[in-house]
Amino acid sequence: MNAQNRQILNIAIPSIISNITVPLIGLVDITISGHLGNVAYIGAIAVGTMIFNVIYWIFGFLRMGTSGMTSQALGSRDFAEVMRLLVRSLTVAMMVAAGFLLFQIPLRDIALYLMHPSQQTSAFAATYFSICIWGAPAMLCQYGLTGWFIGMQNTRVPMMVAILQNIINVVASLFFVAVIGMKIEGVALGTLIAQWCGLIIAVMAWFKFYRRLNRYSWRRNVFSAEAMRRFFVVNRDIFLRTLFLVAVNLFFLSAGARQGDIILSVNTLLMTLFTLFSYFMDGFAYAAEALSGKYYGAKNIRAFRDMKRRIAYWGIGVVIMFTLTYIISGRSFLTLLTDQSNVVASAMAFLPWAYVIPSAGVAAFIYDGIFIGITQTKGMLISSAISAIVFFALFFALYSSLGNHALWLAFNVYLAMRGFIQFLILRRTV
Repeated sequence: MNAQNRQILNIAIPSIISNITVPLIGLVDITISGHLGNVAYIGAIAVGTMIFNVIYWIFGFLRMGTSGMTSQALGSRDFAEVMRLLVRSLTVAMMVAAGFLLFQIPLRDIALYLMHPSQQTSAFAATYFSICIWGAPAMLCQYGLTGWFIGMQNTRVPMMVAILQNIINVVASLFFVAVIGMKIEGVALGTLIAQWCGLIIAVMAWFKFYRRLNRYSWRRNVFSAEAMRRFFVVNRDIFLRTLFLVAVNLFFLSAGARQGDIILSVNTLLMTLFTLFSYFMDGFAYAAEALSGKYYGAKNIRAFRDMKRRIAYWGIGVVIMFTLTYIISGRSFLTLLTDQSNVVASAMAFLPWAYVIPSAGVAAFIYDGIFIGITQTKGMLISSAISAIVFFALFFALYSSLGNHALWLAFNVYLAMRGFIQFLILRRTV
């Protein structure tokens, strides 16, 4: 196998494994809450998990921005800057987390007001939130460390952190609930302990593999005005781009909900097919981040273009694999997710849209990774903004005649446009 293909897989495969383990924390919490004797506990965990998912997704720039800038510093062999980037990222993470902790009560109340659960579910969700919010410093620092590790071409550490964190979550939550007899407080404490253990493991891994970087003179100009300006410009663009992604995804959910429980269930099941595809493509996007930043920082344009071509080949392979799987086994997968025959029957009319998702979305994942690696984040912001506008315009123009099909058509066009616009921008950039 070509050396660059090996590099791609060495980064992509651990990232894919990490991505698959991420939903397990929420799944474990929901499974345990399902045995607490009150259906409101399940709803409370679902509401609480969604709140934190949105919050942490919005602040995912701490991972992405750190990854791109670190890989460029690595490519240019500027190890002092590599260390400065880690310190900057962790400092900003702690500042954001401090804001969460300081304003946790209004943040909790606004989130619950927007989601509007039942009174009992709201009370349980507030309890879950009030405990898990203290994991914000751990989670946001993990974002910074994960981005730094990816920038250093190392995705094995984040993979091990994710696996061990999930194991700790299972053990701790079961202990508090099954042994001590706690209710939702026990589930939340298990999650909180797992989050802080994940950070401790990541820090220990840094000391094991990278403490030798301390010998470089990195302590000067850590927070220089120019360095912080670039750091915040890159992260500002990623933050705003993420807001457009969140807006599209939340609207997709609410538009399905307004069409009734059956359509909401159908859209949720079919969106799972997109989520599975995204777990795999994110792995190759991380490889694109790490390698494009490294070659761009080293000014090795030939290796950069070769990497881009090989990432595209792997992307095409993933598209073919998932498209054939969905065509052959789509119905079987739906029946695995639910035993409600009316939901499965309704989903079959919309299943062909899931066949299109891999082809529509592949370029967006690959180019997101490349743009993060070369820190051309304004291109990501522009593509996301234009594509989101087209998504909403298409939906509102076609909904009266196409119904839920308009939602899926708009979503697939939105994915394809993100990739196409980034392709055009990259041709002018590199």
